[in-house]
Amino acid sequence: MRQGALVYDEELARYDIRFGLTDYHGGLHCGTGMDVMLSGKWVHTRIEFDHGWYLVDIPTRVLDGLIVRI
Repeated sequence: MRQGALVYDEELARYDIRFGLTDYHGGLHCGTGMDVMLSGKWVHTRIEFDHGWYLVDIPTRVLDGLIVRI
C-alpha cells in the first residue's frame, strides 16, 4: 500500500492522491476504495460523487489534505 494526501485535480474535475512532489495516483473514480487516517487509526472507505465528492461514512466534506493509503 502507498500513503499520500488527497488533492483535487481541477483539470480532471476529480480527486487524486499525491504521493510526492510529482508522484500522483492518476485520478480517483467513484467506488475507489482506500483507507483514511482518522484520529490516529486507519478507516476503510470509498470515494463517491453526489452533488460533490465525499467519502462514505466519513463525517467531513473537506477532503483536501486527508492522509490516505491505497
